[in-house]
Amino acid sequence: MRIIESIRESIEVKQKLMTNSYLISEIRKVSVVCTNAFSHGNKVLFCGNGGSAADAQHLAAEFSGRFYYDRPPLPSEALHVNTSYLTAVANDYAYDEVYARLLKGIGKKGDVLIGISTSGNSKNIIRAFEVAQELDIVTVALTGESGGKLGELADFLINVPSQDTPRIQESHIMVGHIICELVESTLFPKEG
Repeated sequence: MRIIESIRESIEVKQKLMTNSYLISEIRKVSVVCTNAFSHGNKVLFCGNGGSAADAQHLAAEFSGRFYYDRPPLPSEALHVNTSYLTAVANDYAYDEVYARLLKGIGKKGDVLIGISTSGNSKNIIRAFEVAQELDIVTVALTGESGGKLGELADFLINVPSQDTPRIQESHIMVGHIICELVESTLFPKEG
């Protein structure tokens, strides 16, 4: 039955992720980098396309709203949420420039940019990573198995061990939730 097969495939990808010590270490490091950024008054920004844009927006909301419990908001945003900006820059410049241009406007040294791309080859995210390097912004790539061109540019690469887009996206949101949980519990430890 296809339903059971899809669940099994998702579990298998997560088991590969769970037993990969390099990826576990990268997730831990990214949590520390995000925690440090927030601690120093910096932002964590996200970008992605399609389903990955939805994941970017979801994870930014976990930081800026709340995750497990009430606490002060953290400065985090998905770079695609202003449709007037997005469509103007795509029309007047190029779609490849939509994230890079906004990053030039609001990004600063010490911020973190998390780019989500299952292929790792999204041109607008690659362009944003190039600008991030110029601005001394830490880059984190959430990709599929190959890492793509983003893997070559990223300070931190979390390349989910799969080539299946839905399975990769399911793992991206899980990894994002783990990072949110670690950041929240470090910055706002609950007593008892």
